[in-house]
Amino acid sequence: MTLVELIGRADERTLAASAVACLDRCLPLLEYVEGAERIGLDTDEALRPLWVAVEGGDAWLGRLRRVAAVVERVAGAAPGELAGFAIRMAAAVPAAYDRPALRAWAEDCSAAVLEVHLRLDGVEPGGHEARVKAYRDGDTDGISPLTAGELRRQCQLLDMLSEDSGGGLNHALQLSNEGKRVLRAAASRRARGSA
Repeated sequence: MTLVELIGRADERTLAASAVACLDRCLPLLEYVEGAERIGLDTDEALRPLWVAVEGGDAWLGRLRRVAAVVERVAGAAPGELAGFAIRMAAAVPAAYDRPALRAWAEDCSAAVLEVHLRLDGVEPGGHEARVKAYRDGDTDGISPLTAGELRRQCQLLDMLSEDSGGGLNHALQLSNEGKRVLRAAASRRARGSA
């Protein structure tokens, strides 16, 4: 199945968890924003409680919005192009825990993370949105290595999250943490290259 098809068949819990996973993987981008450390956001632990218990509902969503509000505060520190994607995802947290709203958020988060990887992979600016749409629809011709890894992880995550057992969530968390390490390393290389 394509990424679009996997998101299309996902239930509320899977959509919520996959979107949180995308946001979580992008939090290390905030580490490169000057002054962001004063906001007091732990980019490794901020979303862990929400990962451990994706019980859903308005109470869970309220906890997510509180973390998202802290992420959005970084916007005042002139975040730059990449950190702006994390802030965009945080700002789009839905107001209601229902499938249409969660699906829209999951779709946006999925596309945003893929575009981040495209940029970190050094793909020339212009046409990023069209490339991301093609990749999500299954056309991976010419996809860059870093972006291919993220696309594969997103598909695997959705498969794992759709499983009924708690083991699916645990494996998804491990996979997302792997993606977070990859993204952090790529962002670090980019920062050193531009220093």
